[in-house]
Amino acid sequence: MTRTSRTRAGFGMLSWAVVALLATGCGTQRADDPAEAYRSTHPTPTGIATPSTAKDYRCPGESSPPTPSTTATPSGSTVPPTDHYAENHGYRDPLPLHGKSRCDGLAAVGRVKTALEPLRRRGDFAPDSVRGALTGLGYSADKVRAYQDGSAGVNFLIDIGSSPWCLEGAVSRSATTADAFGGYPDGTGCEPPSGGH
Repeated sequence: MTRTSRTRAGFGMLSWAVVALLATGCGTQRADDPAEAYRSTHPTPTGIATPSTAKDYRCPGESSPPTPSTTATPSGSTVPPTDHYAENHGYRDPLPLHGKSRCDGLAAVGRVKTALEPLRRRGDFAPDSVRGALTGLGYSADKVRAYQDGSAGVNFLIDIGSSPWCLEGAVSRSATTADAFGGYPDGTGCEPPSGGH
């Protein structure tokens, strides 16, 4: 009989010890921040590289240093916007180029503008003329698209396939424009995707 009562007493003490141990951990995690709870129990190991923002530097022929890209937020307001248009259509924003790709893009933009400016001065706003000038620079004919934009303008898009990836612009009575970019967040080519989030 002594053995049975000792076993029950030991089991009872063990049960209370488990309950006490579990109770000491209660209330240390907030239900509203599961990410913080995970980070506190799973610290980041040292020695693992974390992604960093690419550094931009002055490219050859560039007169001023690049301006750092920042996302502007209204100062003082912590209330999230109720209009989510920009958030929901962000997939249509082209990816910027950084580092050497940015310099390659600026060089390509310069070559394209130089090749298209004579067409603008002559008033030659035919897609075939623009396409011919761009393929004359060495871009593959099947990767160059030119579209009529009214009677006095042509838009173009070049899928370069390597850094700077894509180049787009326009030739019109007022200006020759071009911009190099790295594709789209939810796309696979240089055309803006039809959907995404």
